[in-house]
Formats: sequence, structure tokens, C-alpha cells
Amino acid sequence: MRSPSHLVTLLLLVCPETVLAQTDPETASLSRRLKEGAEPLHRVQAARALGELDDPEALEPLCAGLQDPSAEVRAAAAGGLEKLGEVGGLECLEARKDEPEAEVRTALESALRSLRELKARPPRVYVMFAGVKDMTGTLSPEMVKATEARMRRKLVQSGAWLAPEKEGEAAAKAVLGKQKIQGCRLVAEIRPGASEGALKLSVMGVRYPGKQLLGAVDVEASNAEPWDLLVALAPRVIENAADAFGWK
Repeated sequence: MRSPSHLVTLLLLVCPETVLAQTDPETASLSRRLKEGAEPLHRVQAARALGELDDPEALEPLCAGLQDPSAEVRAAAAGGLEKLGEVGGLECLEARKDEPEAEVRTALESALRSLRELKARPPRVYVMFAGVKDMTGTLSPEMVKATEARMRRKLVQSGAWLAPEKEGEAAAKAVLGKQKIQGCRLVAEIRPGASEGALKLSVMGVRYPGKQLLGAVDVEASNAEPWDLLVALAPRVIENAADAFGWK
């Protein structure tokens, strides 16, 4: 484990791209195509592409795609949910158990197996994630919320169990004792970077439950629009936190 005072700073360079403030533009475009595409083939392609994205906001349009008039599109939506790997997809998949088409049922069953296995995976760490604060004063609430969602996704992918909001100390200790893992409270802030237009995503780790400081991790990016910077920074800061705080 690295020392508690360890500080990781990473500069990421990504290409500029026009973005929508409330969501990733590619996710938004594919979601519209899945919902409104005139041809089933176009909607199938959109569902498959959404599944390949590392974006938790793809969950909702893929769940909606399970109700498409075309069986081929419904099967593609189920496959997209399996590839996306968001356990939140279990609810909408289970709601389609009465699917009449065999090919769609096969895709549904495969996705259900995959997500159930993901949900049942033993945890590496128990995390109370206190969310993300915008210290720049320039970002939209939607952008901050989407950044938080991407960080939560990466936490789950890294083997974290997320503690419920306002959990009591006794309940937290019970989980930690049963699972024999450590607990960590994460507090994240988006700050201005060192250069003009740069952004820094900072995470402070504190023992959970408790107040022992584990350390801080910073990642910084520049040369792109704010949303593109945050898309790059959100998973990277969780990867570095897992390494720095000893639960990778």
C-alpha cells in the first residue's frame, strides 16, 4: 500500500469535441437512433453501439429498447445491456420474462446470467461515496451528476460495494465484519487545473466508518471541452484511488 500522503497527478490529452452539457453526445445520438430510427437495422446498430459505450446513461435507452416492436431490436437491446454491464439493468430484463420470441428470450437469459454474476461477485472494498462537488462554479449540474455516475460505475467495475446513503456506523461495521474488507469514504471535487481550460478531479479517501485520512489523489486533463475532460478523468481517478488506498 502506498503512503497516506501519496498524491497522484496525471495529465491526459484528448482531442477537442463538441459536447452536450447534459450528457455524452454519442450516447445522446445513439439513444435517439434507437428510439426513433425508421429501420429496425438502424435501431439494432444503435443498441449494439450503446452496449459498447462506457457510459451508465446508456442503461435507460437500452431498457426502453427491450420494448421495441422488432424482435431483432429487442434482442440487440438485451445484448447491449449484457455488454454494458450495469447491474441496474437486471430490473428491466427481469420485467421481460414473458417475452414471446425465442431469440429474444435467449438474449435476455444470457444478459440476466451475466449481470447476476456481476452482482454476486465478492467485494474488494466497501465505499461510501459522498458525491462530486464542482469547485469551478462553471459546470452544469447535469455534467457534475454524469461525472459522479461514471465514477460510481468505475467503482463497481473495480470490485467496490457502494454503501447506502446515510448508513449508520453499526450497519457499516456489520458489513465490513461479514465481508472482511476495508471501508473507505470518498469525497470528490472538480477544480480548475494548472493551465487555462484544464480541469482537475480530486478524491480524498477517509477510513469508513471513521476519520483516519487515507490520502488524496488528483488527476488533471487539458486541451479539450469540459465534458471530454471529465469523461477521461472520472474512471482514471478511481483507478488511481484504488491503487493509492490499497484496495486494487
